[in-house]
Amino acid sequence: MNSHELIESFSEFARSKNIDRPTMMSILDDVFRTMIRKKYDQDENFDVIINPDNGDLEIWRNREIVDDNSEDIWDHDKIMLSEAQKIEPDFEIGESVAEAVKLEDFGRRAVLMARQTLIQRVKDLERDNLYQKYKDQVGEIVTGEVYQVWSREALIMDKDDNELVMPKGEQIPKDRFRKGDTVRAVVHRVEVINGTPKIILSRAAPAFLERLFELEVPEIYDGLITIKNVVREPGERAKVAVESYDERIDPVGACVGMKGSRIHPVVRELENENIDIINYTDNLELYIARALSPAKVGSMKINQESGRVSVFMKPDQVSLAIGRGGANIKLASRLVGMEIDVFREAIDYEEDISLDEFQDEIEPWVLAELKKIGLDTGRAVLAVKKDDIVRRTELEEEMVDDVYRIIRQEFADDEDLDESSLEAAKTRVSSGNTADAKAATTDEEAAVTHASATATTPEHTPLVAEMTDETQATTEDAGASSPAEPAQ
Repeated sequence: MNSHELIESFSEFARSKNIDRPTMMSILDDVFRTMIRKKYDQDENFDVIINPDNGDLEIWRNREIVDDNSEDIWDHDKIMLSEAQKIEPDFEIGESVAEAVKLEDFGRRAVLMARQTLIQRVKDLERDNLYQKYKDQVGEIVTGEVYQVWSREALIMDKDDNELVMPKGEQIPKDRFRKGDTVRAVVHRVEVINGTPKIILSRAAPAFLERLFELEVPEIYDGLITIKNVVREPGERAKVAVESYDERIDPVGACVGMKGSRIHPVVRELENENIDIINYTDNLELYIARALSPAKVGSMKINQESGRVSVFMKPDQVSLAIGRGGANIKLASRLVGMEIDVFREAIDYEEDISLDEFQDEIEPWVLAELKKIGLDTGRAVLAVKKDDIVRRTELEEEMVDDVYRIIRQEFADDEDLDESSLEAAKTRVSSGNTADAKAATTDEEAAVTHASATATTPEHTPLVAEMTDETQATTEDAGASSPAEPAQ
């Protein structure tokens, strides 16, 4: 391989990798000077002239002419008069000699090594550029094309054909990618493995939802509305706390948009993930009440030292507060940064029995099924129709009949358990059954009460009326609604 072929092949390769001309010249000069140092031990008196456009390469060795008997004849930048005159007979002592060095003089092996070094340098530079590029884009949305889908991850190619990876855990559970699909995701993190950068994308990170809101809501992009916190159960539910710096702008209404025009694209991108948008406030009690939306809170007790909150609410609100698989209460806890315990209010029950008291007669898994739908006391079970319990749990009718029989025996001697008392109990939870039935249809209630609690009458101070009248925005069934006014 001659110098022309070497320079031309390298230039073409460098241009295909989008390497600019100054960088390419620097790499070429460095590689050839490395070859010179290996052959001559130093490169101080060598000139390397490269023209990558036409593939020209010139290497000149500059030396000063000295007398043949001089002590300096062994210096790297000196040449004996007799040797200089072989190059040009007219040379005299003290003059400088510029001798051309051919690439072939380094040997075929050195030339092949130089070629491999040039290619490796470009690849190293490309990896470094890729790392720096995406390191600065962490938390930003990128768009790519699905190139390959495996069981544990998907390979995404960006517009420059860089390989990006989206692990299964960073995908929305409902995502189903096919080769050629265009996908949007946020740059989650950049890792270096064995010297090679690995760019990891995510559609499950809270930052992805935050960036989508910035794209759809101009007030957020302009800084008039700020997103205080975002928590997600990818593909299921999310809660977003927003705050407006302009009192004329309703942050919740601005994020929802007229008839949901702004939030609908976000919901579709997230595979119909339900999104609760709440108005941030420094009032902790009010903030917690908003975070538990769509459930209505009766009262609460906050323990700042332990970081726990005891929330008391009506029986028909317990399932809504817990949510499907406990998602709602988990997200609310993460949003406010405190552990939330939900308790059923037992204001009308002077005497009741916790389901835990029936462990000797009712199997534990049966009790667990009842607690999943918010029934944690004997009277609460008797107040719900058998058909509702069968529909909302894994229990069969015969098992429910046995549960009724055992609980009724405990209350057999209780004069309060007469027809009028039971009828009143059913009336108290009738609205709860309606709400729970809706929640069951959407699997909203299948979760265990966050903390087991006996139905005792709590001593607490009711929340201010502002909590119960708080406006909320909740997306249900891929839709969004808000009682708040649209953005100004």
